[in-house]
Amino acid sequence: MSTQAGAASHSHVDSSAGGQEHDYSLTAPMWSGTAAAAASSDESFLVALLEAEVALAAAMAEQGAIPAAHVDTIRRAADPSNFDIRSIALRARGGGNPVIPLLADLRAEVRRLDPDAVSSVHKSATSQDIVDTALMLIAAHTVSIIGADLHATADGLAALADDHRQTVMAARTLTQQSVPTTFGLKAAGWLQGSTTAARRLEDAASRLPAQLGGASGTLAATVELLDPQAADAVVEQYAAELGLQAPALPWHTRRAPVTELGDALAAVTDALGKIAVDVTLLCRTEIAELGEPSGDGRGGSSAMPQKQNPVLSVLISAAARKAPAMAAELHRSALAVDERPDGAWHTEWATLQELLRLAGGCAALAAELTDGLQVHDTKMKANLQLTGGLVLSERLMLKLAPVLGKEAVQHLVTRAGTGDDLRALLADALDGVEGYDVDELLDPAAYLGCADTFIDRALAAYQEQFTDRSHHGQ
Repeated sequence: MSTQAGAASHSHVDSSAGGQEHDYSLTAPMWSGTAAAAASSDESFLVALLEAEVALAAAMAEQGAIPAAHVDTIRRAADPSNFDIRSIALRARGGGNPVIPLLADLRAEVRRLDPDAVSSVHKSATSQDIVDTALMLIAAHTVSIIGADLHATADGLAALADDHRQTVMAARTLTQQSVPTTFGLKAAGWLQGSTTAARRLEDAASRLPAQLGGASGTLAATVELLDPQAADAVVEQYAAELGLQAPALPWHTRRAPVTELGDALAAVTDALGKIAVDVTLLCRTEIAELGEPSGDGRGGSSAMPQKQNPVLSVLISAAARKAPAMAAELHRSALAVDERPDGAWHTEWATLQELLRLAGGCAALAAELTDGLQVHDTKMKANLQLTGGLVLSERLMLKLAPVLGKEAVQHLVTRAGTGDDLRALLADALDGVEGYDVDELLDPAAYLGCADTFIDRALAAYQEQFTDRSHHGQ
């Protein structure tokens, strides 16, 4: 995943004409029109189902289970333009899955081209083999898009972290100013989350398996046609044809490939959602430390023309709030009884599709957000002064308690909290005490701990995930 990202342009909206149709939704602006939505669309699912059928035929022919000439016939018949998605979807209600009506149409087209080849269609497979494999195919394609946008997001965050090492701002805990930090460290935290999520998603995607087990996961029909060794070779060849992993055994009711992918996708939305909630807070008029990219009319209000809403962050946050429920639904669906599930499996399809779209929408929006995020360092500095130096009260307790006594320092801080001037109080208390400079004690830049070290670590992890490995062609 990391190697394809490179300097790829953001895939927020692919407006290219022709080719695959995109799915749109008036109620899902967080993913509507994205490349991830196109890669996980009904059209893409249809293509993947047909690719699975062709790959199965090719694998069976390789082992001599069907005539090699039939593969070309099936491939020509499997042209997506030969199929009516709406008709297949409506007829799927009759058998419980889309493969049954799809096969009826595919066999009809094969029969038109070569009646003898009809018997080679879907040889020894079951509907779940094809649906599961198709879902893994569209997941693999969609994840590659998400990966490219995660790389672009990380690029933007890495630049922010490095550029703003010395941009001091107030950290906030439980909504209140706490101690000084830097915006570079905040961006580094976002970067670390994004890098970790990208690595986890890449790992899950690298293990996406094909599915081929036959009626009840024994591969008995394929063995009957060939022999156990050749049947196993069919599975290997089938997976290789599709660029998926060959499973050690069928996973009809062992749904770890789906739940692990779902968890990784939710982790992506968690990491990007954290960025979004921070940005929305820091974009508030009263705080105004950050601003979203402007232009193209983005962020306008229908009633209040003065507003510039942080719409990118709002949409990322919306997707991130919804995604965990989708991942949880996949885990509920993993309770699949017997050797073939009785409804749990069916719940997965739309759930996984939506989760792919939510993660894809998050990543595309985050790439745009981090590329043009506006950092208002002057406002950060001004907000840091709002407490009159009390943001450094922790430091004052540590430095001055041994000299003045803990209760005396606490008394100074309390008085400053009720309106007295902290600087004047400190100057008076330290009058005659050598080795203490009030200006230095109240300098936020002098109390940043390991901020630089932590930034370096986040940048090193980013470098390893997105840059170093790409140089080796991995």
